[in-house]
Amino acid sequence: MGEPAPDLMTVAEVSAMTRIPRGTLLNWRSQGRGPVGFRLGRAVMYERRDVLRWLQEQREADPVGDRAS
Repeated sequence: MGEPAPDLMTVAEVSAMTRIPRGTLLNWRSQGRGPVGFRLGRAVMYERRDVLRWLQEQREADPVGDRAS
């Protein structure tokens, strides 16, 4: 037995999870920004762990971070 299958997410699922518009995610992907995604056939897919990692990086990069309400 190998590694467990990755938990894959579509652009729509990442958009719903992050509240970032689908078009913005696709635009960021073309610019090399945003969470790491890849093509699977014609679809752009994301691994959930990569999206969560990216979200954590954004939180840590915010100098105001926890102080903002």
